Amino acid sequence: MSALSRGLISRLRIQSASSKPIPSYTTLPSFSRYLIRRFSAEPAIEQSGLGTRVIEATPRVMTPNSKRTGIIAVKCGMTALWDKWGARIPISLLWVDDNIVSQVKTVEKEGFFALQIGCGQKKEKHLTKPEVGHFRAQGVPMKRKLREFPVTEDALIPVGTSIDVRHFVPGQYVDVTGITRGKGFQGVMKRWGFKGGSASHGNSLSHRTPGSIGSQGHGKVIKGKKMAGRMGGKQRTVKNVWVYKIDPARGLMWVRGQVCPYLFPLLDFRSCLCISLE
Repeated sequence: MSALSRGLISRLRIQSASSKPIPSYTTLPSFSRYLIRRFSAEPAIEQSGLGTRVIEATPRVMTPNSKRTGIIAVKCGMTALWDKWGARIPISLLWVDDNIVSQVKTVEKEGFFALQIGCGQKKEKHLTKPEVGHFRAQGVPMKRKLREFPVTEDALIPVGTSIDVRHFVPGQYVDVTGITRGKGFQGVMKRWGFKGGSASHGNSLSHRTPGSIGSQGHGKVIKGKKMAGRMGGKQRTVKNVWVYKIDPARGLMWVRGQVCPYLFPLLDFRSCLCISLE
């Protein structure tokens, strides 16, 4: 069989396969759409409008189940302010450095809704080639850091949208995520607050030791036992942080209390989902 005849037969097979009725994309459940988008190469998927979601920056009404995107901020330091009753309020000063939406993730393509936020600026020569290709494909400027925030469908905003401190309002409660200050290898008294041994009455070189670790019988250390080790340098979230005031002109935000970053000043802010009643 010649190459011409083989090509003709394969083309006829493709035409006959494409003429079969295919169920509409809109009638399929969301997870089935995700599987079809990811594991299928049928041309009918493109004809059905898959992946053509149009996201517009229009005002929407948020519901109690809505989840908005967060922002990335830089901790500048701490100070104190006094209210009109003379009460002293500890304040953390934060700077929101040019946040924009660098990517929109949808159920049709990735299987979930999320927004990727970029902050700061960085030269192209200081980025890897995959990072440069990602920014060019999305049509956004080069960014210093990227963070992804899961959102609901009604909170999607288009790529390239700028987000500033007006994303939050004074009096709002937010959750702040960052890296705590690393303290190195510490003992049980500093790391876990152990009481320690007695300071006198026959105690010899055992003032700050952990004591017995309770491994009698099974001959092994119980998982999760509080012992000496590396302290700090972990991701932690401070919940229900109160926004004291904002300054849109300078991109500054004042929040009450302390937030964790020290050597790693980047913070992730998002609207808090649970508010303490105390």
